[in-house]
Amino acid sequence: MEGKPIKFTDTTLRDAHQSLWATRMSLNDMLPVLEQFNRVGYWSLEMWGGATFDVCLRYLNEDPWERLSVIRKHIKNTQLQMLLRGQNVVGYRNYPDDVLEEFINRAAERGIDVFRIFDALNDVRNLEKAVEYVKKTGKHAQGTLCYAISPVHTIEYYVARAREQKELGIDSICIKDMAGILSPKMAFELVSALKQELKLEIQVHCHSSSGMAVAAYLKAVEAGADIIDTAAAALAFFTSQPATETMIACFQGTPWETRLNFDALETINQHFEKLSANKCIPGTKVVDSMVIVHQIPGGMASNLLAQLKEQKAEHRLSEVLEEVPRVREDLGYPPLVTPTSQIVGVQAVMNVIAGERYKIVPKEVKDYVKGLYGRPPAPIRESIVKKILGDEKPIKGRPADKLEPGLPRAHKELSRDLVEKEEDYISYAIFPEVALKFFQWRKNPAKTEEPKTVATETKPKPELTPPPKPVSEEPGIRRLRSLMELASLHSVVELDWEIGEEKIRIKRGPTEQLKTAEITPAVPLRAAETTTPVPPISTAEPPVLPSTPLPSEQRTTSHAAEAAPIATTGKTEQITSPMVGTFYSRSRPEAPPFVEKGDVVEPGETLCIVEAMKLMNEIQAEKKCRIIEILVKDGESVEYGQPLMIVEPL
Repeated sequence: MEGKPIKFTDTTLRDAHQSLWATRMSLNDMLPVLEQFNRVGYWSLEMWGGATFDVCLRYLNEDPWERLSVIRKHIKNTQLQMLLRGQNVVGYRNYPDDVLEEFINRAAERGIDVFRIFDALNDVRNLEKAVEYVKKTGKHAQGTLCYAISPVHTIEYYVARAREQKELGIDSICIKDMAGILSPKMAFELVSALKQELKLEIQVHCHSSSGMAVAAYLKAVEAGADIIDTAAAALAFFTSQPATETMIACFQGTPWETRLNFDALETINQHFEKLSANKCIPGTKVVDSMVIVHQIPGGMASNLLAQLKEQKAEHRLSEVLEEVPRVREDLGYPPLVTPTSQIVGVQAVMNVIAGERYKIVPKEVKDYVKGLYGRPPAPIRESIVKKILGDEKPIKGRPADKLEPGLPRAHKELSRDLVEKEEDYISYAIFPEVALKFFQWRKNPAKTEEPKTVATETKPKPELTPPPKPVSEEPGIRRLRSLMELASLHSVVELDWEIGEEKIRIKRGPTEQLKTAEITPAVPLRAAETTTPVPPISTAEPPVLPSTPLPSEQRTTSHAAEAAPIATTGKTEQITSPMVGTFYSRSRPEAPPFVEKGDVVEPGETLCIVEAMKLMNEIQAEKKCRIIEILVKDGESVEYGQPLMIVEPL
């Protein structure tokens, strides 16, 4: 049997910890063993790109560009490899060509040798510029086939997509099995077909989620694959890649036998074994036979578990897993890899949490349906297009052609006193809010948040100490106390309450100042609104008799609280957050707010954004209304059901 020593790419410093540790490996975690990685003898070391760029800025307060430079300093004899999301760069949407080109140039200058370039939809239009720019730097441009199972994902489909990429000038191609669903039989057939068609080196990347990865690698190599992706044993298997040590043993005594430095591997494993206890995300170290159905990749699996816990909905995981295949079919069978894994996953979560499919649609899902991410493998279900876009039509042509240059805007918006290097403008162009927060922390760490760890992100929030209860817990007394607190909170001077034969009137201040608070059933503006109306904000003079304030943890404050109150017609409603996330009052740090106190908005207008699971969820008005109060500051974390605004229907 013909063969040659198989080559290995190690994923420990990128995809392995993205899959098992939710990407929370810091540079300090890597430093003690970087020299050992250099000794093993890998073909390449995947250590940058993917989710690591975002997580460095967002959670670790670490500069991803400096991480690359430091690793390059320690790794002299092994090619450094990154995962580039095509026109998505390292983000979750398409970016302009100038941002993509400058990113590639700077990454190449700082030490990246191999760019694995993929598009989540296998749309060659989203790959052409990335391949062109990498080739200009003289680095290795590796094309990618994102593997999925569906009625349209056939051998012929993959060969056709590979042929398109070869015409771009790629140097090699990778079969990217991000969910671990590539069977041994399919691995053999697909590699055989690609070898015959392309005459290029073929690399295979599998996750062990279903338990088939080792067998798939063996059959892929038998069919002619040249390189496989593995991880150090301490971060291998389950939702990660097979262990390097295991695959070395599998090929012993065969034509593909290879020789790597086992002593260096053992040192690496001992180091990461010590870290795993505090880093590994619970629930990721499993073999999931159902992955063949839901096709959720390793990185998405660990992040989905963490995000569901953040949404206080981890008990609904099984419902989400059942919903994912339905959403994927609705959206034209996209492979589940960033960013489409987030798009499908978050929409599935929203469908489950909201209790109605597509009642809440994140901006990114709408953009996907509009065609701004590219061409899906199959047409999107027409009823879904209609529900999400209405009369709006999807775009035609290459999505990035619709975008204005991004770097001039970044130079204009980003304050010079926060900039330390030119790469900062690239970081800002890709992640404006996240990068800005990091730059502010970098400039003055004492005044901003410390980096988050997995432990601090996933541990339960401390329970608020409840206010002291009155001596009597008789229901009527409790109701009266609640009404008094409600009147105090909203400066209501007189309130009449009647249920059946029970009548309550609360008065505050002299009679000439009295106004009546009318309490009527409210009609929700959208799923994010409460069904309980808020008493109107009184325009009366301050009452003579002070009321007892609510405990601080129960009091809702507004960044506009000192502004003059707005007169209302008597009926107001709360808009509440449909999820746990981060509140943004504007689209970008330098943009004007969507709405301000006193604004009148029409149905469909965006009121704010709640960022959750790395996607921006626009909260829109369903009816004409006036903004009475904005209750949350820009950039604040919000809980599920937390009031965001008080509005008056018009």
